[in-house]
Amino acid sequence: MGFNCGIVGLPNVGKSTLFNALTSTVQAQAANYPFCTIEPNVGRVAVPDARLEVLQKIDNAQKIIPTQLEFVDIAGLVRGASRGEGLGNQFLANIREVDAIVHVLRCFEDSNIVHVEGNINPTRDAETVETELMLADLESMEKRIIPIQKKAQTGDKESKQWLAVMQPVLDLLREGKPARLARPTDAEQLKLFKQLFLLTGKPVLYVCNVDEGSTATGNEYSEQVFAMAKEQGNSAVIISAAIEAEVAQLTDEAEQKEFLDTLGLTETGLNRIIKAGYQLLGLETFFTTGPKETHAWTMQRGMTAPQAAGIIHSDFERGFIRAEVISYNDYVSFNGETGARENGKLRQEGKTYTMQDGDVVHFLFNV
Repeated sequence: MGFNCGIVGLPNVGKSTLFNALTSTVQAQAANYPFCTIEPNVGRVAVPDARLEVLQKIDNAQKIIPTQLEFVDIAGLVRGASRGEGLGNQFLANIREVDAIVHVLRCFEDSNIVHVEGNINPTRDAETVETELMLADLESMEKRIIPIQKKAQTGDKESKQWLAVMQPVLDLLREGKPARLARPTDAEQLKLFKQLFLLTGKPVLYVCNVDEGSTATGNEYSEQVFAMAKEQGNSAVIISAAIEAEVAQLTDEAEQKEFLDTLGLTETGLNRIIKAGYQLLGLETFFTTGPKETHAWTMQRGMTAPQAAGIIHSDFERGFIRAEVISYNDYVSFNGETGARENGKLRQEGKTYTMQDGDVVHFLFNV
């Protein structure tokens, strides 16, 4: 299962600089003018997880395979994007394809870097982007709901199910509120909601791009963003894209740690974004490990054992028999599978077992 985040924001807020730093590439051109990112750039990075090295050491595995995190750097948006201004249509089309939105907000002063609105105001910038997304969703929903309403009036069962999901969304959008506030809790309705591919139906992580001196503590601008995020029920993190760019140039872990220590930081911005992103999307990690490899897999929180098995291979889910499960802590405490088994810590779990973060698993199947 991939974790796909679209990096969005107004022009010149640091999106491409952040993308380059996160992926340690120069795929995206970071330049001081609007729309320097014309085509969406995609970069995949390994998700750091200290548990992998511990498991590798226990099993003397030949290699480690971390799970992957995907970032998509999307062209900057301007006012009027919902009407096609700037690269609006392209922006809106690209953002529909991602699972979550990483919204970069400029929280630093720099007279050498032009702001499209003339001054620094991150909450205003956030509202500008959100408004354009809501307007696009509103236009789409008003067109799509008309035939559904007509069919529902005839008693069509499927149309009634769709209408029960679409009407609350449309009502919210007309009030100037994002569709995510109408996200259903019912599993069947949630499935329909996701099929609407609403721009404002996606979870949002605000990234406060601050100056180097504010990375550890933040500043007045980032405080405004955190207050806004809390009110909306969204998440926020503080990073400095400039610092991340410098860290990305340091390939030695010891040098990275020393550099971060001098800034009062304990981890990179990438790690903070990953942790916030995992929480945002309700993602967790399970492991398979042995002499050949120690492998991390990303799953949705609440997945059953057969569903998790299907992440590895569809045959595992189709022919699922049972799962042999050891918690990460038990695997480490008893130095691997043999010790955990001897101490009664290896469990035989069936089709209804709900996977837990850190489970070390061996799936048994027959196709």
